[in-house]
Amino acid sequence: MSSATSGARARARVEVTAAIKDEARRQLAAEGAAKLSLRAVARELGMVSSALYRYFPSRDELLTALIIDAYDSLGSAAEAAHAEVASAVPVRRWTAVCEAVRAWALAHPHEYALIYGSPVPGYSAPQSTVAAAARVGLLLIGIVREAHRARGVAVRKLPAGLRSEAERMAADLAPDLPPAVIAAMVAAWAQLFGLVGFEVFGQFNRVVEDRSEFFSYAATQLAYGVGLLEQE
Repeated sequence: MSSATSGARARARVEVTAAIKDEARRQLAAEGAAKLSLRAVARELGMVSSALYRYFPSRDELLTALIIDAYDSLGSAAEAAHAEVASAVPVRRWTAVCEAVRAWALAHPHEYALIYGSPVPGYSAPQSTVAAAARVGLLLIGIVREAHRARGVAVRKLPAGLRSEAERMAADLAPDLPPAVIAAMVAAWAQLFGLVGFEVFGQFNRVVEDRSEFFSYAATQLAYGVGLLEQE
């Protein structure tokens, strides 16, 4: 096979793979992840099912690809926002990342629901999704780590009953940071996506009107909660 023929086939595979994913995302928006069907995707693309199976042998493999794409898209948005304020104080860097997460979720609600909504029945995310899923968390840890190395962070006292669990989490996530800080960071991570989820899924309706200002306030409080100082 000539290199030209090989290159053309590779490009065609990339194009068909992208088309399959795009149609699958349309199905997610219309029907939800639980009803995603390879046969329906093939039908909409004018393909026979057996041809689509050469790209994604199962629904779960297609879901995994969509999940990784969504996490990577979110991670890229957060990293780009952080790069724009990389020289700012840690609190500003933290809030920039949080605001980017919110903006991405509002622009991609169905993809957000895929990765942070209800679990898909019968699907268990494989290890291959972990690296992409960790991008936002690692970015936030990096902000706190740099602050800790520079001027320190406000470390709050841990309840005695939580110490062993906090030490375990610190050993897994960031051994160079105090366990109390890591416990606060895990709580902040959950609260960040809880705030975003409440807005994306409509739980703030008739409760919060100025959601941008409210989110900015809440993200800043999360920064203080993990020990970042107002000025550093």
